[in-house]
Amino acid sequence: MSQLIQFDAFEVDLRAGELRKHGIKIRLQQQPFLILQTLLETGGQVVTSEELQKKIWPEDTFVDFDHGLHAAINKVRQALGDAADNPRYIETVGRKGYRFIGHIQGEAVQEPTPISDTATTIPLPTHGRALWNSWTGVLTGIVIAVAFASTLVFFNVGGLRSWFYHPRFRSLAVLPLNNLTSDPGKDYFADGMTEDLITQLSKLGDLKVISHTSVLQYKGSHKPLPQIARELNVDAVVEGAVQLDKDRVRITAQLVDGSTDQHIWAETYDRELSNVLVLQSDVARDIAKQIDLELTPQAEQHLARSARPVNPDAYEDYLLGRYYWKKRTANGLAQSGKYFQQAIQKDPNYALAYSGLSDYFAFLTLIGGPEILQPRVAMTNAKAAAVKALQLDDSLAETHASMGHILHNYDWDFQGAEREFKRAIELNPNYATAHHWYSHYLMQVGRTEESLNEARRAV
Repeated sequence: MSQLIQFDAFEVDLRAGELRKHGIKIRLQQQPFLILQTLLETGGQVVTSEELQKKIWPEDTFVDFDHGLHAAINKVRQALGDAADNPRYIETVGRKGYRFIGHIQGEAVQEPTPISDTATTIPLPTHGRALWNSWTGVLTGIVIAVAFASTLVFFNVGGLRSWFYHPRFRSLAVLPLNNLTSDPGKDYFADGMTEDLITQLSKLGDLKVISHTSVLQYKGSHKPLPQIARELNVDAVVEGAVQLDKDRVRITAQLVDGSTDQHIWAETYDRELSNVLVLQSDVARDIAKQIDLELTPQAEQHLARSARPVNPDAYEDYLLGRYYWKKRTANGLAQSGKYFQQAIQKDPNYALAYSGLSDYFAFLTLIGGPEILQPRVAMTNAKAAAVKALQLDDSLAETHASMGHILHNYDWDFQGAEREFKRAIELNPNYATAHHWYSHYLMQVGRTEESLNEARRAV
């Protein structure tokens, strides 16, 4: 078989061990890559779960095969933008295994190498007549009992392995979600979904979640996950991908032990775009369950409150507005103002869009210049938008941060500004903008050490 296998927009380089889409390398770890290679080489034939297990795990490997295989298959599907319920490439054949159903371009495939299913017979020991009447018999019984228990744990019978090995994760990082949408211009959506998921997780209580600003450096990174976990000083890593298809959004998320690179959990979520906040709450709740994080009543209330329908078009406009606002350029700022205003037109009760519009007007005084809008007019508009945002929803960190910025830089109400910044950080400890602006405030009032600490938290 050729060392380069192509199907649709994908190509698999067997020699380099790489999967590429439109020539761009897609991150895929060794085990999922071996599974994809095996399925491609068998060209439409069913490969049993047992055959895949023998292919990717040595005989002496101690692993939950079923869970590990399921996680690896999910990783392949994630990389291909595929789904189990509506497969385009990887089909699950009930109680048998998997097969590749996509069209391989111009390549005849070879027959799979048959794997013997002949059972190995293990001779039973011959017991002496007085075995159970001696200490030897007692010890042998103990050994047999321990061996039996080990076997149960090895095969995770009744979830015993999960009971014995249950890692406690108290810190994690959500790596930038891959954009599997065919349009690279949808990167803003993947970035926005990453930040929203980080926000959801950071509100769940006794869990340290690395900020979006800190994980952005790993966008497109090929570093091993354990190395990333060490650099960020976290116990676990969440990685995944997002695909936007007209009015539907699909997220594949995966939880990985940062120290062992072991796949703990993987799941695919598919919702209408109007239920994107419900999807984000579901992902956060499932991750909390996997790491055995007990949700406080406040966290439960937050998840329930945030799981509400949105206007899909307004939501996309808001994400685009934030995407351009963060560029900190004159052109980016102009684009952001347009998108925030469009979002408000489509949903007049969209608090986040008013918060974004307030930040747009406030930054006109720094980037736009008086030739676009006089500073006094810009800040008056910024305050009006911030007030409206808080009236619509005072449970959002963004609305309080926007008001804090106005109180600090326009009203010179320093006490009120600090109150708003603190409230924003309380609502979302990972909201970098709130830490950034609070740092500026603290520096201005002469609290230098506190200012530096907030600046560090912002990055």
